Amino acid sequence: MKNFLLVGICLLGLVFGGCKDDEDEVSPEVRVATNLTGTSEVPSNNSTATGKAEGTFNNDTKELKLTVTYQGVTPTGWHIHKAAAGTNGGVLFDFGTTFSSPFMFSKVLTLEQEADLKAGMYYVNIHSATFKGGEIRGQLSVAP
Repeated sequence: MKNFLLVGICLLGLVFGGCKDDEDEVSPEVRVATNLTGTSEVPSNNSTATGKAEGTFNNDTKELKLTVTYQGVTPTGWHIHKAAAGTNGGVLFDFGTTFSSPFMFSKVLTLEQEADLKAGMYYVNIHSATFKGGEIRGQLSVAP
């Protein structure tokens, strides 16, 4: 009888001890965002166009999801480039040739790409006929 009671108490401890309150769970998703402006371009320009890239990075699945919006620019190209703020770098991810605002982008990153994203090494750039090197730009930042 004592053994039965001891097993019952242990089972109750496992059941109640193993239950987690939903409020204690930490989301694997972190916020990723930037504002796109001409002054962020390298070299900067006087464009009045603006835009945003906002979304999430999932630390478990490694998926980057962005919604890119813009106004005041007629894009001829748009990409995510790899380079530190204040410098230019090569295209990492091309958004294609169908330009729409808002635009949804999703990509599963490698571990190296995740490290670069979190280190602030990626920027969104929208090119135009007037500013072939880029009209508006913003460095992606990941919220801690």
